[in-house]
Amino acid sequence: MCLRCHVEAMSDGYLTLCPPGPRAMPSTSLRTLVRIIAAASLLGAVAYAGYALALRSARRPTLPEVPLAQRKPVTDERIYNDEASVPPQCYTKTEGRHNVCYTCHQIYDRSVQDRLNRLDDGALQGEYAFSEVGVTNHWSNLFVDRRQWLASISDRDIRAYVDGDNYSPLAGRLRERGWKGFVPDLGRYEAGASAFDAQGLARDGSHWVAFNYKPFPGTFWPTNGSTDDVVVRLPRAFREVRGQFSRDVYFVNLTLVELGIKNLERASIWPVDERQLEFDVDGDGALSTATEVRRGSHYAGDAREIALAFEQFPQGTELMHSVRYVGLDEHDQVTIPRRMKELRYMRKVNVLPRHVLENRYAKERKEKLLGGLPRFLQRGDEGLDNKLGWFVQGFIEDYDGELRPQSYEENMQCMGCHSAIGTTIDSTFSLARKVTGAPGWGYINLRGMADAPSVSESGGEILNYLRRAGGGSEFRENPEMAERWFRADGSVDEAKVRAADVYMLVAPSARRALDLNKAYTHIVRHQSFIDGRDASWVPARNVYRDIDESVAPLEGQHRRYGWDLRLDWRAPGTQTSRALP
Repeated sequence: MCLRCHVEAMSDGYLTLCPPGPRAMPSTSLRTLVRIIAAASLLGAVAYAGYALALRSARRPTLPEVPLAQRKPVTDERIYNDEASVPPQCYTKTEGRHNVCYTCHQIYDRSVQDRLNRLDDGALQGEYAFSEVGVTNHWSNLFVDRRQWLASISDRDIRAYVDGDNYSPLAGRLRERGWKGFVPDLGRYEAGASAFDAQGLARDGSHWVAFNYKPFPGTFWPTNGSTDDVVVRLPRAFREVRGQFSRDVYFVNLTLVELGIKNLERASIWPVDERQLEFDVDGDGALSTATEVRRGSHYAGDAREIALAFEQFPQGTELMHSVRYVGLDEHDQVTIPRRMKELRYMRKVNVLPRHVLENRYAKERKEKLLGGLPRFLQRGDEGLDNKLGWFVQGFIEDYDGELRPQSYEENMQCMGCHSAIGTTIDSTFSLARKVTGAPGWGYINLRGMADAPSVSESGGEILNYLRRAGGGSEFRENPEMAERWFRADGSVDEAKVRAADVYMLVAPSARRALDLNKAYTHIVRHQSFIDGRDASWVPARNVYRDIDESVAPLEGQHRRYGWDLRLDWRAPGTQTSRALP
């Protein structure tokens, strides 16, 4: 057979070698040879695939098996906890002085500054208002002893498990089941920071944008169990000028949304050519080069006919929030790993008039006072309707660690915070806590981030939280935080706290990170999310099993702290910077 031959696909469906030469084989012998080679190649491929599968299985981290009978059923047929929207933190033993309630429940002086959220539930800092169902703490996972479970999992296995990717297969799994709701479309999101450029724009062309924000006090600190990130996407008109994608107009519009949520007049942006955008970005009356965005009445680009709505995202805005395990790099520094505990998605379906929102907040207050049970509209695969303009849908790990849609009751656990507390702005938290302006566009990074104060008070926000809560979480059961930031007499070591950045303040040690991850897998393997999701391994002591509403949770001087979730990034020592695009 001539060595100069090459393979061509012939019209009769088989392969031949050409050009034929004096040593070419007869065509029948050639066909036989080709079939033998093809068969051998197929067998080799099968063998290699089997080997690769066996190798992957051998490397797969080992988690303890849990019999089916011991796993919670995942069902929409019934609800086990009618007050699933009341979080476990509401059952904390405050001992009359440890106020952990102020970060959720607030009332604002609107003579000082307008506020669209009219729930005005600040009184709940100092009194109970549970329904008959709610006075019983249904979060039984708080009281589970998981120390033997932790001992049964090696550090090597939990590291390997946390490094696993359960995001990438999700879209295909949803399509296979005929899912009609949101299908995650952000490429390489599991990779975290590397999926985005320096200003947070997704590299895959999906137009998701990551931003840098300060984690909400308490539960969302990595030392209490999870890392996370948030990305946002505005509708196409907000990203384009004359039908063509424009990076500058997109970030101008994103900044206008930020200004509306934070009720600010202006924020920085990298130099943009207003003439190309055909929009007066800085509001100086001339089209030139702008380095700041001034809040006006309308958005830019192809969204120029859309008016800004006070403290509301534009209709069609999407938010995606990944809640992840606590990752560790090769130096045992805390990082955001590939594995997600949850993927949460919100879509703004309506921009509601002020009078409609006020009526709905008033109805929520009345139902709470009457002890009514929460009810949310189920919008099929699109999730739950919070009645304030948003659909909310979540995905959570199944028994094998793959992400699956949450049940109705599991989704309810998201709804209390995204519909029925006074501290939120447009039912959300994260954008209001973003580093303001250009420095805040980019993937979340707590290193070097200062403990910026709330806009409503002086002093570092984390410092004030530690003082008021009396511990490093709502439950005051984080011994590492107590050892690091509190003195023996229970007072906060304020000088030490002031000297630390946010990463140092809220990141756990490697040992604690591993144990937090191991503890959470107990919940995953038992599929017991409806009993609580807090990654603890010692039964809680500072939590009530039942509430006695006749006893006020806090004494008078600790009952009311005015607080705003927005942050003052102009305060001394809070400035940060990023490279220009």
